[in-house]
Amino acid sequence: MELRVLQYFLAVAREQNISAAAESLHLSQPTLSTQLKAMEEELGKQLLIRGTKGSRKVTLTEEGIILRKRAEEILSLVKRTEDEITHSDDTVVGDVYIGAGETDIVRFFAKAAKKIQKQYPDIHFHISSGNAEYVLEYLDKGLIDFGLLFGTVDTQKYDFLPIPAKDAWGVLMRKDSPLAEKDFICPQDLWDKPLIISHQQGEDQYLSQWLQRELSGLNVVATYNLVFNASLLVDEGIGYALCLNQLINTSGSHLCFRPLSPKLEASACIVWKKYQVFSRAARVFFRELQELF
Repeated sequence: MELRVLQYFLAVAREQNISAAAESLHLSQPTLSTQLKAMEEELGKQLLIRGTKGSRKVTLTEEGIILRKRAEEILSLVKRTEDEITHSDDTVVGDVYIGAGETDIVRFFAKAAKKIQKQYPDIHFHISSGNAEYVLEYLDKGLIDFGLLFGTVDTQKYDFLPIPAKDAWGVLMRKDSPLAEKDFICPQDLWDKPLIISHQQGEDQYLSQWLQRELSGLNVVATYNLVFNASLLVDEGIGYALCLNQLINTSGSHLCFRPLSPKLEASACIVWKKYQVFSRAARVFFRELQELF
């Protein structure tokens, strides 16, 4: 399968019309149709559902949707590789790709990036937000250089650098909630309350330990993977969200945050694939993080 044909396929997926895609690619429609048909024959799967005479719209089959996702990842990785190899040895330019969840610890990245830009203004930073599963998937596919993770690390697959800072767990709630009158929230305060908890892998275990109850035995009314979405549920009065501190600005809103007692903290680390070969830009960023820590 050629990269050129993958680009053709993505153009059709984007335009949802073979004629429009052919025009954007500066190809004739018969040429493009022949290339797509050959790809389907090579894979042994139908990728496109052509419209009837009354409709020229093209839709993707289930296999076509899978190929579109993989083609985007492949072409993105090819471009990164070309950029890293073709840059001059005399300058440090390029891109640093980071995957992270929602945490104030991202400020460390911002501090490192700000210092780097003074010396290397042609280094650019790209931060993708997602939960742990998202970060690890992108690490494994080589789409990011570093990931920010909480909890334990699979040391057989990844190397890591501990971050000398921790995030504290607490409860996000409406200011008119009964628990808002308390300075700290204890486990028993939440046993009979509607809870909104993170569905990130691994977090349910230590939340359950702190709550001294199995989550299945509590009133979990919703789950989230982005705290902002959880804050909207809280604002509508659906329940109390267990989340990390400093993620939602509660000033001027109906919400407030109360820390847990006993304190529950989350340790984070920077993670990268074992035997990873970094670009010069990524090496500069990593050295700056080490100095910062």
